[in-house]
Amino acid sequence: MRPTPTSLAPPVPGPVPRRPWLDHWLESVKDLAELQASHPMVDAVIDEIDGRMIRVGEQWLADFASCNYLGFDLDRDIIDAVPAYLDAWGTHPSWSRLLGSPVLYEQIEERLTALIGAPDTLVLPTITHIHLSVIPLLAASGTIFLDARAHKTIYDGCQAARARGAAVRRFRFEDPEHLDELLTAERDPTRLVCMDGVNSMTGNPPDLPAFAAVARRHGALLYVDDAHGFGVIGERGVGITNPYGSRGNSIVRYFDETYDNLILVGGFSKSYSSLLAFIACPTPVKDLLKVAAPPYLYSGPSPVASLATVLAGMDVNERRGDALRDELERLTRRTLDGLERLDIFTPNRSGLPIIEIPLRDHGQIDSVGRFLFERGVYVTLAAYPLVPKDEVGFRVQLTAANTDAEVDTLLAALEELAARGVLRPAGELPTARSAAA
Repeated sequence: MRPTPTSLAPPVPGPVPRRPWLDHWLESVKDLAELQASHPMVDAVIDEIDGRMIRVGEQWLADFASCNYLGFDLDRDIIDAVPAYLDAWGTHPSWSRLLGSPVLYEQIEERLTALIGAPDTLVLPTITHIHLSVIPLLAASGTIFLDARAHKTIYDGCQAARARGAAVRRFRFEDPEHLDELLTAERDPTRLVCMDGVNSMTGNPPDLPAFAAVARRHGALLYVDDAHGFGVIGERGVGITNPYGSRGNSIVRYFDETYDNLILVGGFSKSYSSLLAFIACPTPVKDLLKVAAPPYLYSGPSPVASLATVLAGMDVNERRGDALRDELERLTRRTLDGLERLDIFTPNRSGLPIIEIPLRDHGQIDSVGRFLFERGVYVTLAAYPLVPKDEVGFRVQLTAANTDAEVDTLLAALEELAARGVLRPAGELPTARSAAA
């Protein structure tokens, strides 16, 4: 019997199948997604810049969200050096480094190794590339001891290592004694300790000598990501008056530490305003990475302009980098002094140019961000789940290219927010509700 036309009608759609994994993620990032969808300071399009002033739509704002700490992104000597490199190399010789490594890489590594006083260095496109490829190699099937507040990219590298057979244990933030306890109890002979240098939210460096001593005592390799310290902090000694130190040669030299059982990772994307990163390590480790690290074997290289700005930036750092760090320290001190005068809490105790300002109530992040935008201040919003609810607030980053007038604009806005009672006074503990969230 032939089917009737009605029997050929398409079936009535049933309920949309549930996707628990997607529902879970959408719920966990709901606060951030709401800001991303509607907030003028999240996922914003920057239409124009004029020094450290930026234009979003019709609004001009003082930029305190940049990580270009030395102002190299705007430095005329560096900008003017780029065309000659493009004429010589084109925009992008598209070899992986294993296939063909332009001599610019070798020049950078030679100068970098001398600057930071390391046994050897290897440069790769980004710190994320380094964490995802190097941490699994160093950990092998051993045990990783991970700082509980380590940057997400370090965490992702440790997760990649776990997928390849490593175990991961977390130690408390800024607590070398807890790391010592965990290492004492660990029977696995292969041990890798992963942590940040200058913290990307608090602006504070860890007690590197204490952590290094614990790692060495237990035969562990210490792996430190100093993305925010390189270029800002450096060697200290007789005649150096800037509390940041001199030369910007990173946390190892800042603490007068050695590279014994220590791997340093850093980047040029912040202080040097260039797309490039590095790992400082013994030459045998560098040789291993050249045949085992996927970014060296397979990834496309950094653009020639980025290699050029690193080399030109090294020249500027030698000639007047310390003067730029003096200006950066002065502007940061002005800002921190203003917070103290206004009785505004910040966890920054180092005086470095990363100033986190938590809110009393995490639910006010949208309105506080809009207020700052309207007052012409652009900052980095730190929303849940990027930070715990009792730390929701915003991050101010100073650069040597900021001006006193821009700092005045920032402090005037903060004074009004403090008067409204939305910022946490110095010494006030988080509310019970947000602390428990």
